[in-house]
Amino acid sequence: MAKATIDDVAELAGVSIKTVSRVVNKEPNVRPETRDKVLTAIAELDYRPNLSARSLAGNRSYVLGLLYGNPSANYVIDIQEGVLSICRPQGYDLLIHPCNHRDENLTKEIIDMIHQKRIDGLILTPPLSDNINVVNALRNINIPFVRVAPTRNKDVSPYVETNDEEASYDMTCQLIAMGHKRIGFICGHPDHLAVSHRYEGYKAALIENNIPLSEELVEQGFNSFESGEACAHNLLQRKPRPTAIFAANDDMAAGVMMVAHQSGIKIPEELSVAGFDDTPVAHQLWPSLSTIRQPIQQMAKKATDLLLKQLRGKDVQLPASMLSSSLIIRDSTGPAPKKKSVIGSN
Repeated sequence: MAKATIDDVAELAGVSIKTVSRVVNKEPNVRPETRDKVLTAIAELDYRPNLSARSLAGNRSYVLGLLYGNPSANYVIDIQEGVLSICRPQGYDLLIHPCNHRDENLTKEIIDMIHQKRIDGLILTPPLSDNINVVNALRNINIPFVRVAPTRNKDVSPYVETNDEEASYDMTCQLIAMGHKRIGFICGHPDHLAVSHRYEGYKAALIENNIPLSEELVEQGFNSFESGEACAHNLLQRKPRPTAIFAANDDMAAGVMMVAHQSGIKIPEELSVAGFDDTPVAHQLWPSLSTIRQPIQQMAKKATDLLLKQLRGKDVQLPASMLSSSLIIRDSTGPAPKKKSVIGSN
């Protein structure tokens, strides 16, 4: 049996070939009743559009690009799932492209990839969303793009962000309310500027609660489990040691908990641990990790929606879309340990 053609669909639906093409390409301004007729004809004839012809006809590839340089697999998976949940129903495929954000040839690599793969539009995640050389290059070739959590030059493109500083402030205040005053903090990767807001929230909470900021309680992490372990070794050697450690992401918090377990330090009785992101690892740890639920998938969905609007020729207005994070208090945090009383002799 011969495969159905677009002409067959048009004849059965009683519409023009152009109308069928608009329905297949999910273009706007098709009357609902007309769209239903075409979709019914497509289903009845088991019509399968020729993707190559579809691309050439519309001068599009129907492929979006997702650029990332974040070493956290959980973050990348959440972003990917969020993007796919929006772009696939709209007939778009996704090309995922890891980048070394320090590579001096990064801009050329991205531009070459766009031309070779005929990318229609891009989503940039941190730290690439703050790379002004990449941003300017994309603007020069006039390709639509959306950034996730940029901290600089916010007026040059649509973007999506979350309230990292406010959420980090809230978590630090939560630990203070539990009686903790020596609270260690592990900073995120220094190249990921969006994560720096989390340290600012930690500092603001200490200042507001009249707790001195101690440099010996702050360690530089790199968003990885291993860096969390290294920072925990340093923090837990302090005298007196912190009664709580707040890490700028869950992977580093997991590293802290591993070191505490290995050192025989009970969580949360002797040490409270908190993270940020609420990735799957937060549920897999024992005890379960108190953290901040960053709406990563929702941010990815919103970014994809903004990108598709641009591709449809719609004007996307700034400022950006702000999505709020929320505290998730689990078993890894608890009241600060009471100071042991010293029993003197008479």
